[in-house]
Amino acid sequence: MQLRIFIEPQQGATYSTQLRVAKSAEALGFDAFFRSDHYLRMGDSKPNPGPTDSWITLGAIARETSTIALGTLLTSATFRTPGVTAISVAQVDEMSNGRVELGLGARWFGQEHSAYGINFPDTAERFDRLKEQLEIIIGLWSTSLEETFSYHGRYYSLENSPALPKPVRKPHPPIIIGGRGPKKTPALAGAFAQEYNVPFASVEDCKVQFDAVSNAADQANRSPSEIIYSVALATCLGNNSETLKRRAASIGRSVDDLSENGLCGSSAQIIEKIESYRAIGAKRIYLQILDLNDLDHLADLSDGLIKQLA
Repeated sequence: MQLRIFIEPQQGATYSTQLRVAKSAEALGFDAFFRSDHYLRMGDSKPNPGPTDSWITLGAIARETSTIALGTLLTSATFRTPGVTAISVAQVDEMSNGRVELGLGARWFGQEHSAYGINFPDTAERFDRLKEQLEIIIGLWSTSLEETFSYHGRYYSLENSPALPKPVRKPHPPIIIGGRGPKKTPALAGAFAQEYNVPFASVEDCKVQFDAVSNAADQANRSPSEIIYSVALATCLGNNSETLKRRAASIGRSVDDLSENGLCGSSAQIIEKIESYRAIGAKRIYLQILDLNDLDHLADLSDGLIKQLA
């Protein structure tokens, strides 16, 4: 079982804070450092210090780390055209010497689009655009150096692109598709993804989604075993009640809520719940960490979970 640190910087984190967490995660032995791709804070609290761009941030972090994988849950297909995304991610892959993974999603948070003047089509169009983006990004990365790439879709057209730069990882950085939709998301994951991620869901709901993606992979003439199945869960570890309550309160959640809907409790309690996800096929857990100033929490998670779950 691989454990990955996943943060939500739009909730209030400068680049310096994110770098500190990423370097700590690397030193403590976590498999990866992932961040969300949002431009607006969620909730009613003050929006300071404001958003940071995911790929600018990850490019900088790539130069300050050496082993940890880096990526997004999930890059917004509405924020960037597919050609720009392909260039940005390939560049960060080179900057990191092949440690990048691209999570790509259709997006759902309309308010951040109106706040920054970004077009937000209806759900059907967003998923159609996402499919074209996946075809284009993979096409650009997979085109040989002696050839150009052209694409003519409903929403995007590329003509004789040199399809550069190329990412370091071959055939291309892993593509992660996530979400809990019953049809469109599994179909895209089954056709394109190297990893499928379910965010903040019960074991029972994850099993339904994993089965849907496996069936979609069969229909796309892929082996379901080609896809890594993963889960993202809010995480709060405390080996005594005082620590647990303090850490839950610091992110505005109750212990009862986190215990029911995330990973919460002692190391032993969290391991027991992780094992229930492993039993249905999950190979990776993204530990959503919301208090980015509590680096002791990362250390406790490393000490309490990594060796036992190896």
